[in-house]
Amino acid sequence: MSIDSILSQATAEAVKALYGVDFPASQIVPQTTKKEFEGNETIVVFPFLKASHKAPDVTASEIGEYLVAHCDAVEKFNVIKGFLNITIKPTYWTSVLQHIAAQPNYGIVEANEQSPLVMIEYSSPNTNKPLHLGHVRNNLLGYSLACIMQANGNRVVKTNIVNDRGIHICKSMLAWLKWGNGITPEKAGKKGDHLIGDFYVEFDKHYKAEVNQLMEQQGMTKEEAEKASPLMQEAHDMLRRWEDGDEQVRNLWQMMNEWVYAGFDETYQRLGVCFDKIYYESNTYLEGKEKVLEGLEKGLFYRKDDGSVWADLTGDGLDHKLLLRSDGTSVYMTQDIGTAKLRYQDYPIDKMIYVVGNEQNYHFQVLSLLLDKLGFKWGKDLIHFSYGMVELPCGKMKSREGTVVDADELMDEMIATARRMSEEPGRLQGVPEEEKDEVLRMIGLGALKYFILKVDPRKNMTFNPQESIDFNGNTGPFIQYTYARIQSLLRKAEGNPMDSDISEVEPNEKETALIQRLADFSTAVSEAGRTYSPALIANYVYDLAKEYNQFYHDYSILREENGAVRAFRLVLSLTVGNIIKSGMALLGIEMPSRM
Repeated sequence: MSIDSILSQATAEAVKALYGVDFPASQIVPQTTKKEFEGNETIVVFPFLKASHKAPDVTASEIGEYLVAHCDAVEKFNVIKGFLNITIKPTYWTSVLQHIAAQPNYGIVEANEQSPLVMIEYSSPNTNKPLHLGHVRNNLLGYSLACIMQANGNRVVKTNIVNDRGIHICKSMLAWLKWGNGITPEKAGKKGDHLIGDFYVEFDKHYKAEVNQLMEQQGMTKEEAEKASPLMQEAHDMLRRWEDGDEQVRNLWQMMNEWVYAGFDETYQRLGVCFDKIYYESNTYLEGKEKVLEGLEKGLFYRKDDGSVWADLTGDGLDHKLLLRSDGTSVYMTQDIGTAKLRYQDYPIDKMIYVVGNEQNYHFQVLSLLLDKLGFKWGKDLIHFSYGMVELPCGKMKSREGTVVDADELMDEMIATARRMSEEPGRLQGVPEEEKDEVLRMIGLGALKYFILKVDPRKNMTFNPQESIDFNGNTGPFIQYTYARIQSLLRKAEGNPMDSDISEVEPNEKETALIQRLADFSTAVSEAGRTYSPALIANYVYDLAKEYNQFYHDYSILREENGAVRAFRLVLSLTVGNIIKSGMALLGIEMPSRM
């Protein structure tokens, strides 16, 4: 049992013995004692005053005396008003360290066949352009959340929905037909998603020129010119032909999408994210249409005079929502319903989490209600993991204008920055070039991932590449360097410190604080799963690394003359390294053994 669990149970027993009242141990949550007070753990006694009928300080003193007498872990206590500050016996902390060190997966709960099944959707790219910085944040959040939910004992299915149909796809296709001259990714020496993205930009360039020409030469308004644009009319005609199953259009669509998928796969692999199941809108939109028509027959929806189908959500505090256009074509909501239908057929989902930006908050409010009305048991309780925008210091991104921050180029730049930083005296000297390249990759991508994931996902953020790769402060490289330092220390030590008897060693104040921080890892993992927040893990690991570095500078380890104390500090270092690695793995970050 953790020290929190021990104290919660012992305090519940104290309240029962002293005041004759059953108080649930689950409602007693010890907190880490503030640094300005003596003690390791603090229990707030105000909830017990109805049972004790005594003043807060008297109640705290009586419970404290009971704990000293009956709980083997408690050494002494002090009272500050209604706060009971408890000091744990030093040797107990040693046993805690031994317990954590003996568990390779401390803090991680293993799933079994009866565990809840959580499906997490993330990425959701369009096949008309490469992945960009916004997709990077989405993918990193989704993958990390999947790791965290799995660490909390859930079975997890990582899924993606690819937006592979629609007018935006046809724009790239039409531009390739008009100006591509049969170019392929192989001929261009370019990734397929980049090539298709170039034609999306090309379409927009010609379209804008056409609109301006119509405005200047024929005196049209901008709105009139956009509707009259022959290029846009051609794109809409291509979309209609696609929906009618035109063989020529479908073959072109399939060829160009395959180029994009190959490019996406390369980027995903490099970013370190993956999926268990990928769905495609081209396969789901008809399923959604069928489900909507089924709901129409049951009276869940209604049809307007123009033939369009709507849902009346005014009874739920929302408005009327379009589900099928008057010509029978689908909208995004219809596609999401179809995707949900297929997923529900494929998996016994207990919880569905959508990782989508906060601009879609309303969409998921509506989707939740519609899925519930259509009989999906998890519909009402679906989770929209809503996150904020991510920008560079220079401002926003616009994909139509070709000013997006490309994910591949961003990763290249992060690794190049790591290489420049490594050229400082003393870094990676004597490391073989192949290993050096691998370490630099880990540092560059670790910096990118950590900088994005340490921020509360609900907040907008600015990604600063230079700041993210600093070896000091709350950064990925700082944590990686701490881990590498520990591995270097363990390589220099003789033998396995775990073979030594350290049970009688009494840790000092700094060592006790470190062990207490280690013990908090299981709580951090649990809380990150409860609140869907990778940032909690990121900042926990940073605090642990920072505290270890202070210990490392203040105390001798390899030069410690007392053999038991030396072994104790090596076990402490080993365990800190293991927890750092486990925590960073939940963020999808690899740890180099030397830097």
